[in-house]
Amino acid sequence: MATLLKFYKPLVPSRLSPLPVRFHNFKTLIAAARNRPRVRCLSTAGNSNHKVNLTESNGAAVDGDGTETQLKKQQLWLHNTMSKQRELFIPKVPGKVGMYVCGVTAYDLSHIGHARVYVSFDVLYRYLNYLGYEVNYVRNFTDVDDKIIARANELREDPIKLSKRFCEEFHLDMAYLHCLPPSVEPRVSDHMPNIIDMIQQILDNGCAYTINGDVYFSVDKFPEYGKLSGRRLEDNRAGERVAVDTRKKNPADFALWKSAKEGEPFWESPWGPGRPGWHIECSAMSAAYLGYSFDIHGGGMDLVFPHHENEIAQSCAACKKSNITYWIHNGFVNIDSEKMSKSLGNFFTIRQVIDLYHPLALRLFLIGTHYRSPINYTIAQIESASDRLFYIYQALYDSQIVLSQYDEASRKDSIPAGTASCINKFQDEFLVSMSDDLHTPVALAAMSDPLKLINDLLHTRKGKKQGLRIESLAALEKTITSGLEILGLVPTSYEEALHELREKALKRAKLTEEQVRQKITERDTARQNKEYERSDAVRKELAVVGIALMDSPEGTTWRPAIPLALQEEQVVAP
Repeated sequence: MATLLKFYKPLVPSRLSPLPVRFHNFKTLIAAARNRPRVRCLSTAGNSNHKVNLTESNGAAVDGDGTETQLKKQQLWLHNTMSKQRELFIPKVPGKVGMYVCGVTAYDLSHIGHARVYVSFDVLYRYLNYLGYEVNYVRNFTDVDDKIIARANELREDPIKLSKRFCEEFHLDMAYLHCLPPSVEPRVSDHMPNIIDMIQQILDNGCAYTINGDVYFSVDKFPEYGKLSGRRLEDNRAGERVAVDTRKKNPADFALWKSAKEGEPFWESPWGPGRPGWHIECSAMSAAYLGYSFDIHGGGMDLVFPHHENEIAQSCAACKKSNITYWIHNGFVNIDSEKMSKSLGNFFTIRQVIDLYHPLALRLFLIGTHYRSPINYTIAQIESASDRLFYIYQALYDSQIVLSQYDEASRKDSIPAGTASCINKFQDEFLVSMSDDLHTPVALAAMSDPLKLINDLLHTRKGKKQGLRIESLAALEKTITSGLEILGLVPTSYEEALHELREKALKRAKLTEEQVRQKITERDTARQNKEYERSDAVRKELAVVGIALMDSPEGTTWRPAIPLALQEEQVVAP
C-alpha cells in the first residue's frame, strides 16, 4: 500500500558563503571583493552553461541531453504578480529552484504580518521539496537601514549589534513557527562588495548619477518602470523609503548609495563614505546567490511597490539579461477588520500572540486563509485555530496510544476498502489543492474525513469492532501526519503539544490545573447530591473561560475550548 508523502532530503547548501567579516575599510573591502567569485551577467548562478528544453504542451522539464527530470508528476500552478494570472511552474533549470524572499529589517521584534510572510513561503519551500525539487532558498536580513539607525540612536546602541540581536530573536520566532531555515541568510553588512559592485555596474550602464557622494537611480532610464505594480512614476510615494531631495533629476529617483552622516555607520566606496539604499541590497544579494536570472522572488504585498519595482529596475540596469520568472506576494493582515498599525494600537508581535497561544495554533490560523487573501486576526479566529489544532493532535495521539499496544510486525498488509477510499480521497484533494496556488484552506479541510474515521475507530462501538482496525489506524495516522509535515504542523510529539495547548488554555483562563481539578470535584459532589443546577453552573463557569469538561465512564477530564461568549458570537454572526 503506497503512502502519500515522503520525508525531506537535507537542504542544498548555498554555492557561495557570506563574507566572514564586516568591512569598514575600502581597501580591505575591495581586496575581499577581488578574491570573491564575481556574479557575471548570465543566467542562473552556477548553471550558465546548462542547456534547457521545456516541453510546453505538458510542462515536463527535460535536461539538455533529453533525460526527463525525476520529479513527481504533480503540476504546480502559482499566481504571478507580474502577469496577474495563475501560471504553470516550470523552473529555469530542470529539477532545481532558485527562490529569494525579502527578509526583515531587524530593529524590533517581528509581528504577525512578518509571521504570515515567512509561514507562507515556508509552505511553498516545503511543497517544492516534496515535489522533488532541489531548492536554493535565500532569505536576507536587512541590518543596515534608516529604521535600524533611528532605533539604535534611541537606545544608544551600536546599529549593527542591535540588528544582530533582533536577527537572533527572529530566528527564535521562526523556530517557534516551525519555519525551516533557508539555504542561506545573507546580511547587508556582510555584502558591501557585492552592493558596491552592482552600483558601479548601474553607473557604467548610464542608469544612475552621483550628487555629492550620493548615488541615485534614474527611473527615466528604465522605460519599463512600473511593469510589476502597474503604477505610474508619479504614484511613487516620496518619503516612504524614497528620499525627498530637490537635487534629484526626477522625484521618483531613489538612492543606491547614501553619503555618510554624522553618527551613522558607514563604509568606504568609490563615491565616498556612506551606506547602501534599501532597494539595492536585495538586488545585490539575490544576484550573489542565485544569479541575475532565477525562478521565484517573494514577499508581502506591501513590497510590490516601490521595493520590488525598484529591484527590477536596478537588476535590469546592472544586467540586461536579468529575469525573475515568478513574482509571488502574500496578502495583508488586518486586526479586527482594521489595518494593523502601531498608531491604532492594534499591533501584535509574534511573541505577544504565542505567549497565550501555541505557536502552531498561530501557524494554523495563518494557513487557514489562502496566502494571497487578506487575513483578519481576531481572538475568535485564533481561538478557533487553537481548538482545531487540539482536536487534530488529540486524534493522532489517541491513535498512537492504541497502535503502541500492538506489535507492528503482526499487522497485515491490507486495509478495508472504506479506509483506502478515505485515504485516496484525502490524497487527491490535498495534492490538487496544494498544487493550485497553495490552497492550504482546502488542504486542511480535506483532513476532516480521515480524522473523523480515526475517532470512529477509536471511540465508537462499531469502529472498535471493525476488521483490520489497527491497520486502518496506522495507515490513517501516517497519511495525515505526512500532510501535516508539508504544512509544517508536525510537533516534536503529539503528547507534548497537547500538554502545551492545555498550559496555554489555563494561562488564558487565569487558572491552574489544581483549580480546575477542584472545580471538577465540586461538580462531582453536586451531581452526587443531585444539585444539578450547581453542577451546570460549574460547567458553565469553566466554559466561559475556555475550559470544557468531558464526562466518560472513567471520570471527568477537561480540554481547551473556545470560550463560551466567542462560541455564541460565532453562532449569531451573519
